[in-house]
Amino acid sequence: MVLIEAVRGDITEQQVDAVVNAANSSLLGGGGVDGAIHRKGGPAILSECRDLRAAHYDKGLPTGKAVATTAGQLPARWVIHTVGPVWSATEDRSALLASCYRESLRVAAELGARTVAFPAISTGIFGWPIDDGARIAVETVRSVDPPLEYVRFVLFDDGALNAFAAALE
Repeated sequence: MVLIEAVRGDITEQQVDAVVNAANSSLLGGGGVDGAIHRKGGPAILSECRDLRAAHYDKGLPTGKAVATTAGQLPARWVIHTVGPVWSATEDRSALLASCYRESLRVAAELGARTVAFPAISTGIFGWPIDDGARIAVETVRSVDPPLEYVRFVLFDDGALNAFAAALE
């Protein structure tokens, strides 16, 4: 069984095999986690993302899917990019959010990654309520039981950390 924990920290500083990027569908960088990963990881990440767009995702990476690139100058080996759904009060998109975690774990396993760090996907600018986002994240990782040793949720603030700690209990 995979060890799962939640910590407060900076996703760009995680010394794991793979960090997950809460990317936008263009794969070309943006704000929040996506912008931080691209800035700190350097131009190699953007270059591989452009190649992925040209070869496979001319309309962008679909919501709930995941792809990997180099981690550039980050301490990780790979970045796994996934596009989370925008939260909606009128439409249940929780299956898409769960797919982000499931697909990221599938890609990590294909790469041979043993340790993975996740941000709280869709809970920032995409507006997903943190308690529900944490519940979906933890339930999905537990249900997949990937061939990994360790999954770390790296949270930006105490509110998110508390939500993930509660979901892990």
